[in-house]
Amino acid sequence: MIEELRNEIRRFVREDPGNGFADGSGPYFAEPLVGIAAAADPLFRDYKTIIGPFYLLPQELLASAASVICWVLPIVQPTRASNRLQSQGPSREWALTRSHGEAFNGALRRHLVAWLEGRGGEAAAPQFSPLWREFAETPVGIASNWSERHTAYVAGLGTFSLNDGFITEKGMAHRCGSVITDLSLPPSPRPYPNHLDNCLYHRNGSCGACIGRCPVQALSYSGHDKERCRAFVYGAAPQALAETYGVAQTGCGLCQTRVPCEAAIPLSGRTLPV
Repeated sequence: MIEELRNEIRRFVREDPGNGFADGSGPYFAEPLVGIAAAADPLFRDYKTIIGPFYLLPQELLASAASVICWVLPIVQPTRASNRLQSQGPSREWALTRSHGEAFNGALRRHLVAWLEGRGGEAAAPQFSPLWREFAETPVGIASNWSERHTAYVAGLGTFSLNDGFITEKGMAHRCGSVITDLSLPPSPRPYPNHLDNCLYHRNGSCGACIGRCPVQALSYSGHDKERCRAFVYGAAPQALAETYGVAQTGCGLCQTRVPCEAAIPLSGRTLPV
């Protein structure tokens, strides 16, 4: 079942026409990473302390929850390369991936729910739940009651970074998604010693490249200023570029590109990706 599931996610990403630029120049996303978290993993309950009591358990979103299926959609190299050249806002390719690529990610969520239900299971996509909320004021700043990245961490797909991004074996330039199911699937191992290990700065203090990439100085060695970042990503950037690019949301992604963790887990030093 688990291999059939992984193959179906990969097939959908490979074959669905929604994963592709309208001009036919290529896909938004490369082959996905897939991981499984046990719905009963104690980390989910720990998030009610780490993030806030408002954080939802898988069982609060689907009463019969047994497993959480997670995926990472790596952004393709040409799009990453185009964003490396930018310094004040995202490239057109990055903005289209943020907008239309995330719409495709939503289609993948819906497809997987239907696919699981077609095999006799119950399933739900947290991102589409009426219970999903975002909170402006929490002990950790702006936060939602379900995080695709935090779920991917439980599923063994990566760790967090200085800029609050999520570094996987395919780097941090990606989109994430998850679906909860009542099917009991073997959980993926977490092959890292702590939640920050893939970040060079947190591992040995040798990096900080993302800091200089932020156009609004929302990053420092102290971490990520969520409010300043959000004001740019959801305010200034789309105000300046949305009409030109033809999308409502542009994203930014400058701190996810032209950094050592753009497309891989950096093993040492500050080697930039190809």
